[in-house]
Amino acid sequence: MDSCLRRNDKKLLVMFSKEESRLLRQEFWTSFGKSFPRKWILYDTKLKGFSFKFHFDTKSALVALDLEDDLESRIKFWEKLVSLKSILTDEFLPEAIYEEAYILENGKEISRIYVLLDQKVSIHNKNNWRDVMVFFNEKMGLFEAFFNEYKEVIED
Repeated sequence: MDSCLRRNDKKLLVMFSKEESRLLRQEFWTSFGKSFPRKWILYDTKLKGFSFKFHFDTKSALVALDLEDDLESRIKFWEKLVSLKSILTDEFLPEAIYEEAYILENGKEISRIYVLLDQKVSIHNKNNWRDVMVFFNEKMGLFEAFFNEYKEVIED
């Protein structure tokens, strides 16, 4: 590994090349799949523009329900999800954050409901991986349970 080490504010930072970062990401997702082998719904919701996502980068980890279709469709799904908010937060994910206008890094606006891991983590730090994997498994499982139970209401 040809990472460069430097001191900054009394913390040792490790800088990774793009290739090293790519390999670490690949190793994390492979390890996650082996540790929690199951078929996640993710994009296979059968609802256009309605998907579940895992996100883990150098700053945070979250699971999300994203609405990415045209504005009319987003509004339709969003209104249904808002009407189910008390059920989602009371019975499944009390820490769920609703953002009707969420801006992705690429500038695209979507609507998102997500749960953020409440500790600082980095995909480059293997010491964080187990906590993130457990978080992903638990929270996405709850998101999917909510979706499976209320899918007919959401798509109606």
